[in-house]
Amino acid sequence: MKTTATEFKTHLGIYLQGAIKEPVFVEKNNRPMAVLLSIEEYERLIALEDKYWEQRADAAAKEGFIGKEESMNLIRGTNRADA
Repeated sequence: MKTTATEFKTHLGIYLQGAIKEPVFVEKNNRPMAVLLSIEEYERLIALEDKYWEQRADAAAKEGFIGKEESMNLIRGTNRADA
């Protein structure tokens, strides 16, 4: 579902109900500005993101961690642990 910001403000209740079934895309000056999602869809996306980062953390733990000095060297752009 797609609407303008003005139409959205005027008929908020309709779009709140519509968001239960599908995302509502809100445009302003013919440019996408926002998306209204149902709480269920929002929670599904958050759970999906949490799962992704959990998998990334598990993979990092299996690969091992680098120490504080090596981390700082990477941040500074040096690749030597003794820099």
